[in-house]
Amino acid sequence: MSTNEMKPKLADLRKSYEKDTLDIHHVKDNPMQLFQKWFSQAQEEETIDEANAMSLTTFGDDGYPRARVVLLKDFSEEGFVFFTNYKSEKGKSLFKHPKVGLSFYWPGLERQIIIKGRAEKLSEERSDKYFNSRPRGNQLGAHVSPQSEVIPDRKFLEDLNTTLENKFKNKLIPRPDHWGGILIRPIEIEFWQGRPNRLHDRICCYLDGINWKAKRLAP
Repeated sequence: MSTNEMKPKLADLRKSYEKDTLDIHHVKDNPMQLFQKWFSQAQEEETIDEANAMSLTTFGDDGYPRARVVLLKDFSEEGFVFFTNYKSEKGKSLFKHPKVGLSFYWPGLERQIIIKGRAEKLSEERSDKYFNSRPRGNQLGAHVSPQSEVIPDRKFLEDLNTTLENKFKNKLIPRPDHWGGILIRPIEIEFWQGRPNRLHDRICCYLDGINWKAKRLAP
């Protein structure tokens, strides 16, 4: 059997989106209220494993965009918060090119949210508070991994993890200076609701000065 014969017929893969509708009046004058509603529904949806998983897109010095999945850990009127190694490729890109994109996709609800925003470092106090709430294994991991750097093998990480376990035995593990929170302040939030016949609902909310406005986009 040839490779072409083994390939799934991707062009024939499709589904009809029929679970819900979306209109401008659902947003009112504050898109974060709709985000909270949708996020709560995603958390309750049994088919969604990690509702807080979001794609983060940054630009590197080579001019290429790079997307990866990170976990949302907080959100408010200020924006969206996650935590990372500031010295990683991701961290360096965030500080040098702070205009970024976020996206959530919840297939169980036939919904997607696409966000444009600007990244900034979270305060040390808020980073400390979150770090201290993490399991000890996760705290150690923040010390162990030189994120994005080349390492010789997995044993390198395992040996360092053992060394640090012994070092911090029966002690509080401090937050490393190179690890902490990032706040994404949104300037645009687009809500996408799947609809039949690919006539999806798209409502784009954007900042006009200090006020949010909304507009409907063609699918």
